[in-house]
Amino acid sequence: PRTAGRPPVPRRGGPAPARRPRRRPRWGMRMATALSVVVLAAGGIGHAVVTGLDTGITRVDPFKDMKNRPQAGTGMNVLVVGTDGRDRITAEEKAKYRLGGAPCHCTDTVLLVHISEDRDRASVVSLPRDSYAELPEHTDQNSGEKHRAHPVKLNAAYAEGGPALTVRTVEAMTRVKIDHYLEVDFTSFMRTVDAVGGVQICTPKPVKDAYTGLELAAGTHELDGGQALQYVRSRHIDGAADLGRMQRQQRFLAALVDRLTSGGVLFNPVRFREVATTLLGSVRADEDFGTDQLLSLAKAMRGFTPASSEFVSVPVGDADFPVKGIGSTVKWDAARAQRLFAAVREDRPLAAPRSAAPEKKAGAVVVDVAPKGIRVQVYNGTRINGLGRKADDALRGAGFDTTRSPLTGAGPERARTLVEYDPRWDRSARSLAAALP
Repeated sequence: PRTAGRPPVPRRGGPAPARRPRRRPRWGMRMATALSVVVLAAGGIGHAVVTGLDTGITRVDPFKDMKNRPQAGTGMNVLVVGTDGRDRITAEEKAKYRLGGAPCHCTDTVLLVHISEDRDRASVVSLPRDSYAELPEHTDQNSGEKHRAHPVKLNAAYAEGGPALTVRTVEAMTRVKIDHYLEVDFTSFMRTVDAVGGVQICTPKPVKDAYTGLELAAGTHELDGGQALQYVRSRHIDGAADLGRMQRQQRFLAALVDRLTSGGVLFNPVRFREVATTLLGSVRADEDFGTDQLLSLAKAMRGFTPASSEFVSVPVGDADFPVKGIGSTVKWDAARAQRLFAAVREDRPLAAPRSAAPEKKAGAVVVDVAPKGIRVQVYNGTRINGLGRKADDALRGAGFDTTRSPLTGAGPERARTLVEYDPRWDRSARSLAAALP
């Protein structure tokens, strides 16, 4: 790591600091300035690079003729649904990833994604596909028959009325107004995971699902698109069934966020365009979901880590609630669920706040310069991939103003951490050294 900060104030009564030649390069400050310029340049060309991406999106109108909608809250709410698109998968992929059978034309996954108004937090709420739901009056998109309000499992809303009925049903259940709708099928999911170079998943114990063909030993695995699809679809690994699958989906989303933010995708407009083109080539979205929304989401995610993203499931009151003619459904805990969705509407964090930390922990070191005033560039001086990113994230978490763009160190592998700094900022260097193991 290298630091650049403000020059120390001369101590009263001490000798005057030695005069330095005016033309001496202050490389520490110049380095930080140069890095800032690079970031600003990337942001400046970002819109030009991604303009036109939205022309590849298949458009739907999920808000057509909707009345009596919930009042808009703060932040942005996106309903993301995963549909069964196995009719678009090749025969080889169907056989390899156990995707045989006819598509159900229903939602396999339903996620309510909330982006905070300040774009510093993402909250993802999983809605069980087997949730007990009551469809409002509607016309069946397949038969044209008019239906009165009736109970179903949540994923049946899409089968009977497509995106519009799905949005109406979710808004009625949550009282959260949906701003945008995004529909992802098997094809776009697999291609997107491959486009980002795969996603790393750690399993604490061996997992095996004979239905999807998923089989992973305990430990860390790099999943490609097909394997990732098996992972998020598996529901026969343990007795938790669909609820366990939602937890794995949340774990996968956290790992995907980590790959997007640590792999340079969101900091490189050209790379971002490649990944976005792959994703948007086979998704469906509302008319207003376009370039500006993509850039807004990308900018919001630049500061995200798995720790700054919240992944929760709707509180369940009865995981085996029988309904005549429908079978077993998942009944929400009404009181707790409404408190959860109230937090979404009011743009509040969903996780309970941590207890206040004591002013000074045992072993804490008092430093002259606060971390927030110290600019840091991290270089990975080892052969361990990803160590630079982990160090950058940890230092930023401790309050240091890191560049968020760790680089690879030149020369031989380092056995010990090295801090390089301009002598003018020796106090900043000592603050940094105090934070390093």
